[in-house]
Amino acid sequence: MDEAAITAREAGLKQGLSRAQITMIGLGGAIGTGLFMGSGIAIGYAGPAVVISYMIAAFAAVVMVCSLSEMAVMHPAAGSFGTYAETYLNPWAGFVVRYTYWMAQVIAVGGEAVAAGVYMTYWFPDVPVWIWSLAFAIILLWVNARSVHSFGTVEYWFALIKVTAIVAFIVLGGAAILGIGQPAVGTRNLTALPGGFLPHGWHGVWMGVIMGIFSFTGIELIAVTSGETPDPKAAIPAALRTMAFRLALFYALALTIVVSFVPWTETGAKVVEQSPFVKVFAHTGIRHAAGIMNFVVLSAALSSMNANVYLCARMLFSLSRGSYAPAFLGRLSKAGAPTAAILVSGACILAAAAVSKLTPLAYNYLFGVALFGGIFVWIMILVSHLAFRRRHRPEDLPVRMPLFPWLQVAGLALLAAILVTMGLDTEFWNISWIVGVPWLALVSLGYLGWKARRAQS
Repeated sequence: MDEAAITAREAGLKQGLSRAQITMIGLGGAIGTGLFMGSGIAIGYAGPAVVISYMIAAFAAVVMVCSLSEMAVMHPAAGSFGTYAETYLNPWAGFVVRYTYWMAQVIAVGGEAVAAGVYMTYWFPDVPVWIWSLAFAIILLWVNARSVHSFGTVEYWFALIKVTAIVAFIVLGGAAILGIGQPAVGTRNLTALPGGFLPHGWHGVWMGVIMGIFSFTGIELIAVTSGETPDPKAAIPAALRTMAFRLALFYALALTIVVSFVPWTETGAKVVEQSPFVKVFAHTGIRHAAGIMNFVVLSAALSSMNANVYLCARMLFSLSRGSYAPAFLGRLSKAGAPTAAILVSGACILAAAAVSKLTPLAYNYLFGVALFGGIFVWIMILVSHLAFRRRHRPEDLPVRMPLFPWLQVAGLALLAAILVTMGLDTEFWNISWIVGVPWLALVSLGYLGWKARRAQS
């Protein structure tokens, strides 16, 4: 099947997302609990040099999303990177990428649903976590089932809360460090503690990169929206440029303030019980700092849930339109939403949430699929883009990424090295290999079974 036919089969979705919504959705996808909570783990690995860790991770993220957006402008499709893997590599790649990404997002949403319920106990300690988790899941499934415009509006406001919180954090923290209106905190914490700026050496920086990569996971959402944007050739590149600049600025400034304001030994830990952002807000003397940050982190969790429900539904919709999943999952409601795909994904999300709450050990293995799957999908995006460029002349592309193919090769090398590091780490990250490789084998067997049935029919 040719490129145009593969893209056309996913037509029918309503083009209801504005440029402003796409920009904010892209920012929201990359600013989440990975920054607000997970950065504490990265600080524990790298110390003040965590800023370098996140800039390395940001490089990989920007290379990946720029490559992806180049393809999205040429072929706006709900299946996005899964469709491109099928088009420019082979059907197996498209099958495995979409099912792996769907499973990774289902697991992620299940975990976020439980996290959101836990955050609510700050204000309502007597209400069981599962009630909040179920309520939030149902509300966000309803939002997604209404229309893509409803999804875009809700995600816009969730993302705006996160961006506003980061801007306020940077302004307040920067003023305290520089001594504007108060005694200057200064930057002595960057080098004064034992070990200096690199307390755990470059190995610590490298381990911090792994956490940074997972903080940026979700940035690929901007390309998935291309099939529901009126003018992707203008909207996607504009949103990409704005998002890349703001992300680099937000992450660099925010993390610099964290490690400058509070000694990294207080904010960094392998197991984070409190956001380092809460600790900084508390040091500024702001009343109810913990409550304010709890609201922001709750918004981040709900934003992630909302975005990942959208992603799950589009992956199932794309698989169905490609005849890789039951036909009913490819049907659209009058509002242009893949309602069946949303509801099936929702049922699986609730199952993942139940597993994460009732049997944490089993959920750790599920989470390993998400860890492995996230890196695997990014690698496949870059490989697909290299194949994409072999079929298209640069002068025919509406949007061209600079320094091709050197940036792609560097991105692939970086992601492959991270994946190998995760496999060698015996403390935590190797769970991704323990379950990730068998998952790929299982999905591949599923593809071979699908292919055999197709040959017989």
